[in-house]
Amino acid sequence: MTILTLKKMTVWMEDHHVRYSFSSDKSMPITAADTIAMKDTGNRFCVNCNRRTAKLFGQGFCYPCFKDSPENSDCILRPELCRAHLGEGRDVAWEDAHHNQPHHVYLANSGGLKVGITRSTQIPTRWIDQGAIEAAILATTPNRYTAGILEVELKRFMSDKTAWQRMVKGEDPELDLANILIKTGPLLTDSLRQYLIPNSTPLRIHYPVMAYPTKAQSTKLDKEPAIQATLSGIRGQYLLFNDNRVLNIRNHSGYEVELTITSPH
Repeated sequence: MTILTLKKMTVWMEDHHVRYSFSSDKSMPITAADTIAMKDTGNRFCVNCNRRTAKLFGQGFCYPCFKDSPENSDCILRPELCRAHLGEGRDVAWEDAHHNQPHHVYLANSGGLKVGITRSTQIPTRWIDQGAIEAAILATTPNRYTAGILEVELKRFMSDKTAWQRMVKGEDPELDLANILIKTGPLLTDSLRQYLIPNSTPLRIHYPVMAYPTKAQSTKLDKEPAIQATLSGIRGQYLLFNDNRVLNIRNHSGYEVELTITSPH
């Protein structure tokens, strides 16, 4: 049994197959067929400053960090509001290092077609975290703001949200993503077409899933503080249990748990 504070699972790929670990150094690997025993201790720690707190905000922040840290700026959810390219923001140095940098606008199949943006350092991590089975770069812009403007244009034609209910049940439509990329370019205004990446090749992604739940039942540690079940798979940041329950690990960032992983191998 290990006591740890939950954060987004570490992900990496080996020959297009996703691997997962509860630890950033890959020392706590987890996969389908493992049995998980997880007990909420009731302690909460900010994922930014690590201080103990009575309540978490956003995805694992204490209130001061949620209110003031650049990781919780409005432009995190709405990139078109970013002002890093103007030398402005909650933390100008942080904004310059993270947002005043080239960003990619991508298309992905994650329970359906979606558009999103990310930095090059987060590919393919961002796609894996969203449970995409296929994704490709559509355009590369000089900063987050421009990527946000381009994304806003495309939101008229496609979603910018992951259809997580379909994703965790493996209900992905058959999409010809390469052809969709070609057809998407003309939807943009002339000023934004200059950022398009020609001949972008979609990346296929495979997850450790033996069987998808037939009726996904989302569970949370606040309501079910002790969970013991066998995994039928993992996709995105969701644990898929063989009794149809699904647990979003990222939404439990900052929760301290007692964790035991038992592998059948």
